[in-house]
Amino acid sequence: MMTDNNMPELTLASDTAAAAEIPALTLTPEAPATPATPAAPEVKKEVEPVVLDDSMLTEQERAAVNEFSRKIDVRDTNQVLQYGAAAQKSVASFSESALANVRNKDMGEIGEDLSRLVVELKGFGAQEEKKGLAGLFKKTGNRIEAMKAQYSKVESNVDKIAQNLENHQITLLKDVAMFDQMYELNLKYYKELTMYILAGKKRLADVRGDELEKLRKKAEQSGLAEDAQAYNDLVSMCDRFEKKIHDLELTRMVSIQMGPQTRLLQNNDTLMIEKIQSSLVNTIPLWKSQMVLALGMEHSRQATAAQNAVTEMTNELLKKNADTLKMGTIATAKEAERSVVDIETLQHTNEQLISTLDEVARIQKEGAVKRREAEAELGRIEGELKQKLMELRG
Repeated sequence: MMTDNNMPELTLASDTAAAAEIPALTLTPEAPATPATPAAPEVKKEVEPVVLDDSMLTEQERAAVNEFSRKIDVRDTNQVLQYGAAAQKSVASFSESALANVRNKDMGEIGEDLSRLVVELKGFGAQEEKKGLAGLFKKTGNRIEAMKAQYSKVESNVDKIAQNLENHQITLLKDVAMFDQMYELNLKYYKELTMYILAGKKRLADVRGDELEKLRKKAEQSGLAEDAQAYNDLVSMCDRFEKKIHDLELTRMVSIQMGPQTRLLQNNDTLMIEKIQSSLVNTIPLWKSQMVLALGMEHSRQATAAQNAVTEMTNELLKKNADTLKMGTIATAKEAERSVVDIETLQHTNEQLISTLDEVARIQKEGAVKRREAEAELGRIEGELKQKLMELRG
């Protein structure tokens, strides 16, 4: 039991209740009630053996150990069997709670949530839309709406993951606080076992140096069998008590190992809390800020693209208008300088007229020649006809 000044109070009473802070030593097997707390996982770790002495105790604790050691009766078989059993059971219960906590804790879910978060954030904006002037104004609204729809979907998934991470974080924070309590509880068990071992060793040394030596001398001097048997019985009892102390030393080593194991698990949970905290207060808000910037830049990009398209179309229209104006002006100038009747037309007309006159003159000449020939032929025909008629009359 612990007093108000943190000095352990050793006792042989069977119903000793542990005080608030000081471990209570008892020779009964009943272990003091301990708070039901999940414990840290047991990690096998070699620890170098140390020489156990009372230098680690305060003056008051040393006095308590000395007083308690005088109450130990190594001849009491039941007391020897139950010596320190309560503390051993407490450490055993502590170890089993730690093992149960390891079995029930599933850190894989946190890793899966963090991996899903990374996938969701990386997946956003992976699609790129083809660019082109054709349909630019039609695609502008569609692209922004698609980005907003994708953002809403990703944001919904991210919020769900963030909620899960917050729940994990709350659980881990409770575990970290619980590990502090477990560490302090283990220190209590460690101090309690140390005091049992020191008290037992002191009592064993006193018995062997005093009572056992007296019995040995008595048996040698008397030569009686009962004296020799008494000496042998005490030797056996001392050996059995020494083995019991050795068992307590093994249990104490387990308690020593549980300290760094508890801190390791606590540190792992703390690192995971920091990782979750970073995701909640840095990664997700930063992603949302970047999303706002992305939408803003998309508006600017599309506005710039539209302006470029208008500028290109304006330049093309100006070029076409200039080319058309040039062609029209040249055609108008040519038409303005052209006579009502082209000289070529007059020349062609004149040539055709001359050709026509020549042809008419030729035809007239041919006609005159043919008429003269016809007159001659008619005269000949008429002469032949007259001659024929004359021949008929004669």
